[in-house]
Amino acid sequence: MKPEKNTAPMSVSNAPSEGRGGGDFDASTDVLMDDSLLNDEARQPLSRKVSIPSSRINPYRMVIVLRLVVLCIFLHYRLTNPVKNAYALWLISVICEIWFAISWILDQFPKWLPVNRETYLDRLSLRYEKEGEPSQLAAVDIFVSTVDPLKEPPLVTANTVLSILAVDYPVDKVSCYVSDDGAAIYDIEPRAPEWYFSQKIDYLKDKVHPSFVKERRAMKREYEEFKIRVNGLVAKAQKVPDEGWVMQDGTPWPGNNIRDHPGMIQVFLGHSGGLDTEGNELPRLVYVSREKRPGFQHHKKAGAMNSLVRVSAVLTNGPFLLNLDCDHYINNSKALREAMCFLMDPNLGRTVCYVQFPQRFDGIDRNDRYANRNTVFFDINLRGLDGIQGPVYVGTGCVFNRTALYGYEPPLKPKHKKTGFLSSCFGGSRKKSSRSGGKDSKKKSSKHADPTLPVFNLEDIEEGVEGTGFDDEKSLLMSQMTLEKRFGQSTVFVASTLMENGGVPESATPESLLKEAIHVISCGYEDKTDWGNEIGWIYGSVTEDILTGFKMHARGWRSIYCMPKRPAFKGSAPINLSDRLNQVLRWALGSVEILLSRHCPIWYGYSGRLKWLERFAYINTTIYPITAIPLLAYCTLPAVCLLTGKFIIPQISNIASIWFISLFLSIFATGILEMRWSGVGIDEWWRNEQFWVIGGVSAHLFAVFQGLLKVLAGIDTNFTVTSKASDEDGISYAINSGYQSWGPLFGKLFFAFWVIIHLYPFLKGLMGRQNRTPTIVVVWAVLLASIFSLLWVRVDPFTTKVTGPDVTQCGINC
Repeated sequence: MKPEKNTAPMSVSNAPSEGRGGGDFDASTDVLMDDSLLNDEARQPLSRKVSIPSSRINPYRMVIVLRLVVLCIFLHYRLTNPVKNAYALWLISVICEIWFAISWILDQFPKWLPVNRETYLDRLSLRYEKEGEPSQLAAVDIFVSTVDPLKEPPLVTANTVLSILAVDYPVDKVSCYVSDDGAAIYDIEPRAPEWYFSQKIDYLKDKVHPSFVKERRAMKREYEEFKIRVNGLVAKAQKVPDEGWVMQDGTPWPGNNIRDHPGMIQVFLGHSGGLDTEGNELPRLVYVSREKRPGFQHHKKAGAMNSLVRVSAVLTNGPFLLNLDCDHYINNSKALREAMCFLMDPNLGRTVCYVQFPQRFDGIDRNDRYANRNTVFFDINLRGLDGIQGPVYVGTGCVFNRTALYGYEPPLKPKHKKTGFLSSCFGGSRKKSSRSGGKDSKKKSSKHADPTLPVFNLEDIEEGVEGTGFDDEKSLLMSQMTLEKRFGQSTVFVASTLMENGGVPESATPESLLKEAIHVISCGYEDKTDWGNEIGWIYGSVTEDILTGFKMHARGWRSIYCMPKRPAFKGSAPINLSDRLNQVLRWALGSVEILLSRHCPIWYGYSGRLKWLERFAYINTTIYPITAIPLLAYCTLPAVCLLTGKFIIPQISNIASIWFISLFLSIFATGILEMRWSGVGIDEWWRNEQFWVIGGVSAHLFAVFQGLLKVLAGIDTNFTVTSKASDEDGISYAINSGYQSWGPLFGKLFFAFWVIIHLYPFLKGLMGRQNRTPTIVVVWAVLLASIFSLLWVRVDPFTTKVTGPDVTQCGINC
């Protein structure tokens, strides 16, 4: 709804008095009242943080505390009651359990303060889109990254780009940059044609336009022709001519050698470069391929994203950036407006480094056997972090504040008199950085004293400029030199970093800007600068997203988690076990690289403003692959116990049994209450638990050893981990050797069964799909046959076992 413009001058002070007095209203007063209400509405906050109801969150917290107490008692019992006849097994199990306890603490307590958020898109429009005036919404530069056209089909990228061009946002405020590294008539969603036409819905429902069916059929026909052309080009591109590709004018294509080519930029749309069917201008679309030369480190996706940051700053310089993978299309056309409700909020926006949206996926089977949806992480963990200092950056579907990417600190909040431990953990006021004391601290606080001033002044620039004996020209030169040393040798780009509201100089010509854009994507541009260390996407790990978000949070920025009812973005997920494990392997390897780097959250950033529970979350993000070692050992223990007849727990008393049962009950209660406040289903929660074990005993374990070899020895190798068989003693040894109880046997069988049900999807994935006996029948037949075979062999019913005197004692008279 947009406000109506006043048609006649009126006195503002009369309306309230007439309203209170209950007098008659004339038409002009009605308009005045409407405008007053609209103005009041426009001044309201653009978003609201909604806490979880206390009836749901308080029992959850109580169970967490109870579980922590029971866990301490359990570990005390385990440490003080060793198993003498199985000391090695006991010691291994206790070490594993202690590690599991630490991992649980690091994972659980960052979920202590989960929150929800509401956005008010109507207030955003009232404030920044007034009728008859140009839109005041901030410009957004959208990045789409792609590498391999065979693994990432061009048709997928095209759908992503089309969904961007159709986004519900002012056309002149949107620019799309596609990195090649190797308003709507009808209210339809999503606006990626491939996914819109594949929906199995009644598209005639709620449509009032009589021409909708005709237009839809014509659009579908055009899209099918477009698909044929694109797929034909892909098929043709697989057969590279001997002389290489040539362009329409006959000149060779500069990118024939993907590892050695100059930088390339082509502007397809924007500034009347392309119009829609009604003659309206389309958002700007820019193709970017950064320069690549042998002998230069290109830093994969992180390097490509930093190139896009610089190119976009030179050409359009939007104050906010949206990062999308090529397979993630815009599913909610108002996604950018959702993000602006946080980033453009006068009170909240100045301290927000990015707005992260959850990842949602298409094409996942109903059972989601390999936990591709990752619902527990996106709907529980990230909502918990949003109540502390904000969610981690997950690599896509994220709208950034360009200022935060440039390595600047946020404006300091007014300092309160006292800051308790809980507020420092959960989100109270923060102390200033201890790195600068005395005079430096005064300079910092004065720099951010006026909230209307931009936050672009760097501390090191101040130190150079504020020295004595410098006149204005020398000070200006010193600032320019410092900025170029930090950002690179581009005066145009350096100037863009000082423009708080973005935009490019009006005097600049498109030709000069394109020339400068080519310069900032050259191979040697980042040499001896802060790119990848303090600025932009951070280098040093294949999971550059974790490092980038961590550096921002360590500087004191906060992030926001936005979960609109209609998912903002949707992407493609791995469809088989091998692809899923490869994906998990890459994530785990990146975590190991961070763990062994100087940016490890265990020891990095203590002089900054990172909250403790946020640090817990980052530590958990980096150490979780190491859990694979104790997890594999713990999963092996049931088989060893069954074969040796020994167990990791001695004969326990009734009191000890109560603590064991209490621990299991608290584990289940935590999960149930977590599902209750988050809305996650039990099937999704259970799939997550299963894949935690599957990934732990496979991809995570491989990532640990590969990461150690890569970081410590500089060796990037592949190898296969093999398992070894155990000795021959069986499970009935407990019966025949003095236990005289089926209790230990049931304990071992339950232990084994618990491991089996967690690994079931992994076993089923290995079996594959074939037109024969159902996989589930085969798997359970093998497992049950193995267990009962072990029981049969160890019981050995055909052998007479009589306990009698020893032959050496009674001789031949026995």
